Amino acid sequence: MTLGRLSRLRTAALAACALISAPVWAKGPATPAAPARPENIVFVLVDDLRYDAMGFLTPGLRTPNIDYLAKNGVYFPNALVTSSLCSPSRATILTGQTARNHGVIDNNNSSEAGLIFFPAYLQQAGYQTGFFGKWHMGSDTDAPRAGFDKWVSFKGQGTYFPTDQLSPSQVAAGERQTLNVDGKVVKRTGYITDELTDYAMDWLEKGRDPKKPFFLYLSHKAVHSDPLPPDRYKTQYADLAIRLPASMANTPENNQGKPMWVQNQRNSWHGADFPYHTDRKLTEQVRDIYRTLSPVDESLGRILAYLKKAGLEKNTMIVFYSDNGFLIGDHGLIDKRNAYEPSIRVPMIAYAPGLLPRGVTNPAVVRNLDLAPTFLDVAHVPEPKQMEGKSWLGLAEGRLKPADWKPGDFVYEYYWEWTFPQTPTTFAIERDRVKYIQYHGVWDTEELYDLTKDPDEMHNLIDDPAYFDRKLVLRHALFEQLANSKGQHVVPYTEKTSSGLVHRDVNGTHAADFPPQWYVQPNLPGKMNDLFPDTPAKAEADKSGQAYIPNRGAKR
Repeated sequence: MTLGRLSRLRTAALAACALISAPVWAKGPATPAAPARPENIVFVLVDDLRYDAMGFLTPGLRTPNIDYLAKNGVYFPNALVTSSLCSPSRATILTGQTARNHGVIDNNNSSEAGLIFFPAYLQQAGYQTGFFGKWHMGSDTDAPRAGFDKWVSFKGQGTYFPTDQLSPSQVAAGERQTLNVDGKVVKRTGYITDELTDYAMDWLEKGRDPKKPFFLYLSHKAVHSDPLPPDRYKTQYADLAIRLPASMANTPENNQGKPMWVQNQRNSWHGADFPYHTDRKLTEQVRDIYRTLSPVDESLGRILAYLKKAGLEKNTMIVFYSDNGFLIGDHGLIDKRNAYEPSIRVPMIAYAPGLLPRGVTNPAVVRNLDLAPTFLDVAHVPEPKQMEGKSWLGLAEGRLKPADWKPGDFVYEYYWEWTFPQTPTTFAIERDRVKYIQYHGVWDTEELYDLTKDPDEMHNLIDDPAYFDRKLVLRHALFEQLANSKGQHVVPYTEKTSSGLVHRDVNGTHAADFPPQWYVQPNLPGKMNDLFPDTPAKAEADKSGQAYIPNRGAKR
């Protein structure tokens, strides 16, 4: 496998490795005529899949059915999530709202009270809806939710095998992990990806009214940590070379400009030096991720085969997506949550032979926030007023050029989760390929990256005079746009009931030092300067070592 730097991968993504033809707006294939009836929709959601973990981007990785979608559909290399964590991202997908408005802010016990999930609107439009898999929102329950005619789910994260997390005596007594099937508790019988696909296929083939359009939401547990493949894939990729990111190395060059929390996290549950509090090599973890993805690809193949056999391929849209990205050592980190590119970028492909062009790579930035409006658009249902996203259907069809797609600034929010306290509350904004990141409640540095010049986010420009004006503009824009629908700026949190996973490897690195520019002599004239907003005048006072007295009448 070659996991090159993001700059090369962005180029490879836009070229689509020769699998994908020229964009439709560049004199590519004609856009198919829209079908007379609403499209069927199949939404396949995977968990924790890195943006480049697909065969047509990563040599040696075998994902023939995912690759088929890309070759014959529309691939979005710049798909992003507004919160990179399971529950908040899934709530955003289902509601078309940001975390600050839907209120599902971590993986603990955020309430779903008052939320409307977009499948309910599809039901009103005559669709049959089925949910199969990981829900992972609200309290720890697998009970059916509004908006779905068919329901198959499990509590929390679920398990890969029916006997996982059970004692030998429980297994001997016949206990098994369970599924909630339309409100009834049913014992698990097989590997989770296969089992969920079996239920989904049974509904497609025998459980729905063929006279009505359908929406199938297949929400896999895979490839969430710890990824466990079925026996048939346990030795797959044994000889595949895994190349981890260069930024993983704990060097002064890599650490320069990085916040202390980033340097401190590398020796933690979500760090490259102490991953999940084990000494397991990350290369083996990556191999298991790929092995666990193989049954997902098989599942997709079963769906494709059924659609072709049933004559439904030309009036069905398939969207392949992940709830968040994943780091495999980038900046010394694993997992997601933060605002770095591998965390917020996700794989996304839209395939609809009767509606969308074939073999197109579309560079526009699309978000999980935009999925609900798009699915409603496909069904000819108007977007409800509470939704904050924007339908990308016209963009995918080729009627709208990427240059004319203007969803606004990309704004990111992540709220500190006490169970995994390594990552602080994080807010970020990206405009014109410049990303500003700030943290709440920690004594640490901000970050600013010019992604055009530095796609791997290695050079923090937060104190660079050349970016001073952009820093001020983005800092203020971020604050304004983080207001919720009531105009409030609040940081929500859930109840803390233990210390969380706080341990560090006794033989690993210790706490990072403060940025060197923060160490100054006592009694300096400008010791109070940073109580005041940044302005060019203040910057000049700092440079000359003088006290800064703000002009109270001056504008920002």
